[in-house]
Amino acid sequence: MHLPHLLVLSLAFALSSATSPPPPLRRLPTAKQYVEIKRPLSFSSLTPSCTLPILSHGFGNTINLPPTYAPYTPPVNCTWSRAAIHLSAAANGTQNNRIAAVWLDAVEILRTSTPEPATGDSFWLVEKDVTKYSSLLRKPNLTLAVAVPNAVNGVFTGFYQLNLTFLYYSNDNDTSTHAVNLPLPLLPQTDESTVEKSEEIPRILAENYSPNAYDSPADLIIPISAIPGEGFWFKIETASDVKQKGLQIPLNSYRAVLELYISSHSKDEFWYSNPPNSYLEKNNLTTGRGNGAYREVFVTIDNSTVGSVIPFPVIFSGGIDPLYWDPVVSIGAFDLPSYDIELTPFLGMVLDGKAHIFRLGVTDAISFWLVDANLHLWLDANVVVVKAETVEYTAPSVSVKRKSKFSKLDGKFEIKVKRKSEFSGWVSSSLGNFTTSISEKLEFKNKIKFKTNGTVKDVKQKVKVKTEMEVVSCTGDVYSTKLNRKYPLEITSQVAGSEEGKYSIVSDLETSMEEERSNDSFTSSLVNTQKANGTMYVENRVVLSGAANTYQTYSVADDFGCYSRQVSAAGGYISNDTTSVLCTSSL
Repeated sequence: MHLPHLLVLSLAFALSSATSPPPPLRRLPTAKQYVEIKRPLSFSSLTPSCTLPILSHGFGNTINLPPTYAPYTPPVNCTWSRAAIHLSAAANGTQNNRIAAVWLDAVEILRTSTPEPATGDSFWLVEKDVTKYSSLLRKPNLTLAVAVPNAVNGVFTGFYQLNLTFLYYSNDNDTSTHAVNLPLPLLPQTDESTVEKSEEIPRILAENYSPNAYDSPADLIIPISAIPGEGFWFKIETASDVKQKGLQIPLNSYRAVLELYISSHSKDEFWYSNPPNSYLEKNNLTTGRGNGAYREVFVTIDNSTVGSVIPFPVIFSGGIDPLYWDPVVSIGAFDLPSYDIELTPFLGMVLDGKAHIFRLGVTDAISFWLVDANLHLWLDANVVVVKAETVEYTAPSVSVKRKSKFSKLDGKFEIKVKRKSEFSGWVSSSLGNFTTSISEKLEFKNKIKFKTNGTVKDVKQKVKVKTEMEVVSCTGDVYSTKLNRKYPLEITSQVAGSEEGKYSIVSDLETSMEEERSNDSFTSSLVNTQKANGTMYVENRVVLSGAANTYQTYSVADDFGCYSRQVSAAGGYISNDTTSVLCTSSL
């Protein structure tokens, strides 16, 4: 008896869900540390000026419950210029992977997920630089919120114990060249000639418009988030389920950056592998994982599109093959990336003292996505009102081509998307008059093939985004930054079985996060690649046996140095782990 094609859609790519999953895949008891491979924080080897343990809490049956809260006030008499959040976590018992997040005053500062522990003890650590949230971290009497929607019952027995600590570091102790520059004092502006003669313009450009938007942390951060249910994130169920919030922007804002947090779940957890609805309907499949394989998170202000993001495909620890991620989790699983959209060209639309509607949505979405945003604003302390005007608004022109050809359970599906956006606007503040221009080009390709009566599935996806920002002063000084991103992904899975409820899944995966950032004086590059293959023998959703191999190479290079790490894992253990801080020609 051939295996129903439904297993390919519902099992091979959906053995986990970070929210409301099916029964877990049980494995032999182990006690181990799970890790995500990434560069250590540049200041993590230093002694903190002070620490603030803020939360120690066990998350049991917390699905459909509000977040756990704790009061936040920064340490008294603590001088610091850098800050990090340190999460140490442990689990016991059988449990699935879960999504989790941390908010401070409704501003999300960390989105993470848990591993998928087997019966036994496991633990993991997450450390993140949160200096860009300094304007919040310096305020007293705030509320910290942590959400871990978890289920504990007769099937799921694991509790998650989380301990959160803030670490603060002083510039006096920070010998790292990665130290953040504190906000510059604003230049007094008496007349146009003062600006034209100023020798400070190039420095202002370099410090305020670096490839890292937060080298000088924002003065104000406004959350675009929901009234908390299980968390402050918006839950987006469909393509028409667009969430909104009205904001009144301070009149002395001279720069704005929107930071997006994104994660996909349930029927859209593996959105990049979803076939079109016509395929599901013709074959009478009830999986619900349809709408094709193109998703884009978009942002509008008063119905004008101001930016969008195709997110990196983070794979939770039960995804594709849970044995891949034991004990090395997938890229971004413990520290999901956030995405920045430069909104400075649009300040002319919102600096009028009125409330403006910010909307968040997901193209072609099905249930469900968790999305929220933080609006980072830089304020001019020397003026009451900053003047601004949007000069150019070329609405994103999108070209979407879809091809679909199938016969019964076998078929080919292809989506190609190209988009170009151009925005420009000037801002006149006590720093001077600057015109900011943004151009972005997107190329998206996705191919899905079903073969052998639908039991073999191949997914190939490429995402390329080139973003350029140019800032020009009234004196003609030009400052430009570039960000190039590539997110290639390839997955093959084959399901075989001869008896009902008994089957094997053989799969291969290669995923990579590649980024290059540069400006007139700084360059950085990141190449983070994972390759994995494995076989699982499953009966009634219980893994009876199996084996998997995971190999990861991580390389980052910038003007401050290099860091590379190569890790091999198999059978639930790390077999090789090599680290280097030497720059090589390959970087």
